[in-house]
Amino acid sequence: MSHRIKIVQCWDDGVEDDLRLCEILRAFGAQATFNLNAGLHLPGAGEAWRFRDTKEVRRLGREQLVATYEGFEIANHTLTHPSANKLSTTEWTREVVEGRARLEDLFGREVVGFAYPYGHCPPHAAEVVRETGHRYARTCANATPSFPAADPMLLAADCHFLNAGFWELYEKAKSVRAPAFYFWGHSYELCSESDWLGFEEMLRRFENDPDAEWGSLSGLFE
Repeated sequence: MSHRIKIVQCWDDGVEDDLRLCEILRAFGAQATFNLNAGLHLPGAGEAWRFRDTKEVRRLGREQLVATYEGFEIANHTLTHPSANKLSTTEWTREVVEGRARLEDLFGREVVGFAYPYGHCPPHAAEVVRETGHRYARTCANATPSFPAADPMLLAADCHFLNAGFWELYEKAKSVRAPAFYFWGHSYELCSESDWLGFEEMLRRFENDPDAEWGSLSGLFE
């Protein structure tokens, strides 16, 4: 009997490359979650930084967010993207609570997911995320299968989307009849036209797999 596996993905930081990414995802009917830092999206163009010393990256302006992510899930990535390892419990709680509240106010919907900046999740940080009502929180750990999660506040993904063994991990998840295959990344890591075409081919391969279907992260925790 065939086993259906949900393909779930999330993307961090809310950068301008998400404009193109979202259009590609819509073209394939793919679902995705975007992890945003509400305090870093300012009116107008954001301050640029360099990726690999070659590519200029900017966060989207606050006024772009609602239209850009229409139809996709939004998750909390804290207010200003600090490392949980460097904050007191009080400071971390403010980052978590205010980040979520601002996103809910901006998008007009409940925000239930979380992603730890830099993947740092000491015990006090995970407990704050749990106690503030989030359903899951993604680390930067990798594990196949990633679902079901032993602790939703310490959620691992199967892999980063550029992992050299991506398709081998996908086949492993299918072989153990995992409910989902979960990958993550940043759209600014797509640096060339070849990279973008390769990502489209990835989505096309999922689309053509009769065992695969697009799924949402929040749906796995309902």
